[in-house]
Amino acid sequence: MSPLLPGLGFLLLLLGCQGAAAAAGTELCSSSPVNESAVCASVQSASQEQLLAVARGRRSPCSLTFGQLACAQGAWLQDLQDDFLSSLFSCLASTPSTALDPEYSILFFSKYDAGKLLASLSLFSQQFWQVPLSQEWSLVLLGGLGERMLRVPAVASPAVLLPWLRRGLPPFLAHLGTCLRAGRVSCQMFQLLVAALDGVYSQLSVEEQRNLYSGIKQFLTQPGPGQSCLSPNSTAWFRNFLGSFLEHATVEDLQLFGDEATLQKFARDPVNMELVGNLTLLRETALYYTQLLTSAPALPLASLPDRLVCYLSPGAVANLSREEALGVAQRLGRSCPWSRGMPGASPTPQELQVASSLVRSLDDSSPAVLAALGQAALGLSVSRIQEDIPEEHLEAALPALARVQGWRAEQARAVVNKLLSSGYQILDGQSLAQLGTLVGGLNSSTLWSLSPEVVLEAIQLPGFAQHVDTLPSALKRILVEKVSSRVGHPAELVRLIPSALASSIPKSLLVFGEEKPNLQDLNSKPWSREQAAMFFSDVVKAEPDFNRLSQSVLQGFTCAAASAVGAERVQELARVMRKKKVRLGQDQLSCLLRMVTLQGIPQDWDTYPQDLLLFLSPSDYAGNCSQFFTNVGKANEDVLPREAPQRQQLLLEALECLGISGTQISKGSAEILGWLVCELGQEYIRSSGGSLLKDLSQCGSFLPEQEEAIRDVLSSGNTTFGPPAAWSAFTLSELSRFLPVLGPSILQQIPKKALTTWLRNFAWDSHLSREELATVVGELLPRRHKRAEAGCPAELEITETMMNDELMNVYYTPEQLRACLRNISAENQLYLESHLSEVLNYPFSNPQLAVLKDYLHERYPDGYPDSVLSEMGPLLPWLSPEEISSWRMSSAATLAAFLGTRPPDSLASAAIKRYLELGNALNATALDAIGTTYVCLLNATQLKAIDPPSLKLASLDPSACSQETKNLLYQKAKEAFSDQHRLPAYYELILPYLGGAPAADLKVLSKDDVNMNVSTFVTLRRDSLMLLTPGEVQGLLGVHLPELARWQSRAPVRNWLARQKQSELDKLQVGLTGGMQEGYINLVTPKFPAMSSAPLGTVATAFHLLPALLLSFLTMSILS
Repeated sequence: MSPLLPGLGFLLLLLGCQGAAAAAGTELCSSSPVNESAVCASVQSASQEQLLAVARGRRSPCSLTFGQLACAQGAWLQDLQDDFLSSLFSCLASTPSTALDPEYSILFFSKYDAGKLLASLSLFSQQFWQVPLSQEWSLVLLGGLGERMLRVPAVASPAVLLPWLRRGLPPFLAHLGTCLRAGRVSCQMFQLLVAALDGVYSQLSVEEQRNLYSGIKQFLTQPGPGQSCLSPNSTAWFRNFLGSFLEHATVEDLQLFGDEATLQKFARDPVNMELVGNLTLLRETALYYTQLLTSAPALPLASLPDRLVCYLSPGAVANLSREEALGVAQRLGRSCPWSRGMPGASPTPQELQVASSLVRSLDDSSPAVLAALGQAALGLSVSRIQEDIPEEHLEAALPALARVQGWRAEQARAVVNKLLSSGYQILDGQSLAQLGTLVGGLNSSTLWSLSPEVVLEAIQLPGFAQHVDTLPSALKRILVEKVSSRVGHPAELVRLIPSALASSIPKSLLVFGEEKPNLQDLNSKPWSREQAAMFFSDVVKAEPDFNRLSQSVLQGFTCAAASAVGAERVQELARVMRKKKVRLGQDQLSCLLRMVTLQGIPQDWDTYPQDLLLFLSPSDYAGNCSQFFTNVGKANEDVLPREAPQRQQLLLEALECLGISGTQISKGSAEILGWLVCELGQEYIRSSGGSLLKDLSQCGSFLPEQEEAIRDVLSSGNTTFGPPAAWSAFTLSELSRFLPVLGPSILQQIPKKALTTWLRNFAWDSHLSREELATVVGELLPRRHKRAEAGCPAELEITETMMNDELMNVYYTPEQLRACLRNISAENQLYLESHLSEVLNYPFSNPQLAVLKDYLHERYPDGYPDSVLSEMGPLLPWLSPEEISSWRMSSAATLAAFLGTRPPDSLASAAIKRYLELGNALNATALDAIGTTYVCLLNATQLKAIDPPSLKLASLDPSACSQETKNLLYQKAKEAFSDQHRLPAYYELILPYLGGAPAADLKVLSKDDVNMNVSTFVTLRRDSLMLLTPGEVQGLLGVHLPELARWQSRAPVRNWLARQKQSELDKLQVGLTGGMQEGYINLVTPKFPAMSSAPLGTVATAFHLLPALLLSFLTMSILS
């Protein structure tokens, strides 16, 4: 037998451990032998018929005592249903335990079949997984369960033990520490337990690992036998008493296990170092552990585990020799995700500071040293690049520097500008490609000055193409425009443009016309939905096997293309979309649904995209309603806007299907509902207590009443998380989605240490916005601001170290921050300005941000440089249009950088105005920067100045703008796309501008089988729409015509119907009413002023003319 297996067996012994007395002579968690005849002597026996009545639901489980159940014959107990244990616990939990209950527990479970018991425990765990169980009854049951598990065959093997740990025991594991403490378990025995759990650690979920770690920590730190383990004979304490569970220990936890001197001994033990070298510690714990190794007397850095090299402090690398510094730099490159340039991995401020310290320890800036730094070159300061490194050294080291991932824009600009000023010339594609990751340092004017041939050559070099992905969108657009100016055919453009630039190709350049697209090239690029729509029709008409189409191409689905290939082929297409998990928009799904159901609902509906179910009812589905809503719950909820009535309709149908008449939602029902849980009202959230929290954490947003209900549930303390005052950093990690809705009343109850630990270890992975984090951080700031001191306190001086502390904002009141910014040294000022993006990303409070904005305004009184404009996002509330009017908005790229921060309309309008005042044109880059978000801010003069060729390369949607804006932009767009108006893609190009189309153009469009959505139809120009005939409307809407009936009671459809002959509407055969009847006259009544407000002469004239008007209508009717 493996040495591990006795430890696993011992785990079971501990689960049945001795406990504190429940009453005289009897113990909780007891596993001592039970004398059945003695225990049952005073129990009134239950008959088999009574147990059968309970098993079959004819009697309540509460009608029998725990003693009667424990003393019944074992064969009778096998008739109990799997949910019996859940019912039994509800009965037991309502009363206190008695002296004999621990023995009843052992007796009862000993008679249960092991397989049946595990099934019953699984159901119990599902019901009580988020409900805090009473410690008293949990320990009673835990004793009996542990004794029963000891007799399960081969239970010591991981294959048998894991199902019990994972399915049967989770609700009880939180009380494991109590049971262990009460059981007088020795340290040697406890080591066996840790070894046993360590053997199955990797197979447990994170939640299970944390629960077990909680029990381990509780045993070791709370009064009882576990505290004797804190005085160990061996320094391999982490391995012996924590094992792999060390991954869940916070710094505060470690400090409970020993003082710093003791922990330093533990940390340096070779066995512990080997353990840590294979674990992923919490970030703050890893930093602390590394500090224990590097603090005096420091271990040689060469002896550190590779994983801990990533957590070195700046001080640990401050005074290294040249060889030591380069050795650490190379280990960083091998071990740390950010140093290896892994996708999505970026260095933290402290890691950048370590790189800076490494660089500062090197006086030598030779090409060999610069090349040897690898990713540590990110520690080069802008001032050092500009002032200390000779130009020839930079150029000689360029091959190595061009491979470094993660340059800040300021660094890349400093390197590139120094190269260009020293004579480096970009004369061909090779010299451009040699810049590699530094290409982002080129400004827009330099890129525009390059010949198209240079760009064309460079993007075909793989080493260059992979580095353009991180460029700003404005620079990507310039590269694409350069290439497209020399490539005359879309197929060639698609072939040449690298994937990183594909999304920047204007959609008008993806219209193939008579040219045949190359499917392999199209499949290899990531397209947006709008881009793919340009060539979707060409592809599906020519491709016999839809399985060959990529997800990216398939998302370009258009109704016109679907109509052209026929219903049968569309069904085939839809099945492929399901297989490839293609996500479509609401209008696309509406059309797809109509096409695949032309012959009725398909029987194999489960092979079609799940998102289609959002537009159906359970009655349309071949399976049962429960399966229908299980699939709806997995669909993409973003298809339906939050306010869409379909969402509430689906929820009501789901509740009816699941038989939920009250407001209690079980775990099973919540799983079926999926995202529909997010639609539940406050009453459901309150009634279900904490059981819905995990499901609600997946919701994108909450309504105010839902937020209030969540606050009430969490503040009650009646959840597995306990009261806010008892929350830990791990609790906050699990609740991170709810932190923005907690409000001050709850946040103020959370221990400050828990908040700080969470911020250091978990906040940056929580997906909370900077603003949401600022709300949490606000609770750590001083409640009362001291009167501002004359200067900056010494401990708050703004240094490089302070600016690299992610909790920098916690240390300052606004007054202190202002004082310290005024006293910042020139060197640190340069560091702040070159790291402004990182610093502004810290969750500063609004008053602190106002101080930072004032500092920048004083620093740049004549306007901000481009590098600052792109980082203004957090400071937008403190900007004014007047300030913007003095900015140096020198290029479209600068405008794009500022508008990319999403300023409010007043600031965006001021920026656009300033850009144009300086003589800049509304070219394609500027129009793309303005985009749909700000296009409505342009006035008539600015709109008229747009050059149609520039509009052709931009992507705008003026549907929310004034009618004048729509009219002007439609005429511009019509001219821009005039050479493509006979192609199928023309409709997709002109579609965003149709709100300004005259009736004559719509009449022409009605002959092109465009299958316009009704949502587009109702936004057409009112006067144009009223001039369309029923036949022309049918031509425009195509397959969407039946949907018009749902709009007939609403304007403008109602108004259009009133102008049509009912006989013509009847020919459409879609149930339209409200038209003119034959033989009747529809009079459009003149609108006269009200009698009380109109001058008497006007009213008299109106009545005088009325007979003449009626006579004219009658005459016309008779003559016709």
